[in-house]
Amino acid sequence: MLILLTFSQNHLELFSCKDVDTVLKRIDSSHNIWLRCINFRDRTGTAKIVNYFQLNPSRTDMIFNRSIIGIDEDIEDCLFDGYEILTHQIKNQEFQVARGSIVLGSNFIITFEIIEIKVLTILINNIQRRIIDIQEWGVDYILYLIFKDILNNYHTVFDYISRQLDDLEDEVLASSGDETTYHKIAAMRQSTRSGRRNFQNIKSLVARMNYEDFQWISQPVKTLFNQELVYKVDNLWQEYQALRAWMSELMEIQRDNIASETSERINRLTILSSIFLPITFITGFYGMNFQHMPELEQPWGYPAVIVVILLIVFGSIAFAKQQRWL
Repeated sequence: MLILLTFSQNHLELFSCKDVDTVLKRIDSSHNIWLRCINFRDRTGTAKIVNYFQLNPSRTDMIFNRSIIGIDEDIEDCLFDGYEILTHQIKNQEFQVARGSIVLGSNFIITFEIIEIKVLTILINNIQRRIIDIQEWGVDYILYLIFKDILNNYHTVFDYISRQLDDLEDEVLASSGDETTYHKIAAMRQSTRSGRRNFQNIKSLVARMNYEDFQWISQPVKTLFNQELVYKVDNLWQEYQALRAWMSELMEIQRDNIASETSERINRLTILSSIFLPITFITGFYGMNFQHMPELEQPWGYPAVIVVILLIVFGSIAFAKQQRWL
């Protein structure tokens, strides 16, 4: 699906279509535009979009192969950012990551979304309700709004992760979890790494835009990035580090729980082995094929051995329970 947003003074025109040629014909180069490509896997259509905006043809491969994560500094035809956004949706015990690309030009911004990013849909609804003069601010202000809403969404994601960890912590501290609990925490910790990369990308962008020759973002928008987004990124980074430390602590405790449970099982097997060791000795002793073993000819020999074996078994079990080994 292709969604074209055309910004004129205090007015927003929205057009949706699946056909690339139809959308490109609707573009007015005298206005700032935002083109959203949602779940758009047409390579030929993507090449048409790249060609229409006079971008380097290699951008098509970058978009499809997702070979670039972060800001591309090699080609200067646009500001190209391959993003990874952590979401609160879970699949196979891992938080899902939304991936795609953002392309910023002089009067256009294009977002390629493998799956629809709800944050951007909400942003468009907010823009429609508010009066924002994109013609005055410039299309780079849209980039600022996108990053701002993505960072705000991380608070929701981290709150959701915290609630998940609260439940897992109850399992861990109650020693009711097993290896599944450990793997669940480990998978959650591993999947949150994309959040770190996202923060690093934004900080890298802010660092690059302070260069004098950086042409894609105007000075007023640079000021917004430096005054607001840097502060948000720093706060989220601290929150992210705290969550990672919390996960690490839970994993360590759960490892100890698993090791303790394994050790307890080994102790029980050892106790059982020690109980049957004298019994094995008795049966082995009287299993020897000697001719002169007086006990074998006595009528009380068999029941006496059985009684001795039972005394050993019950006596060993009672002793182990008294010592709290069982």
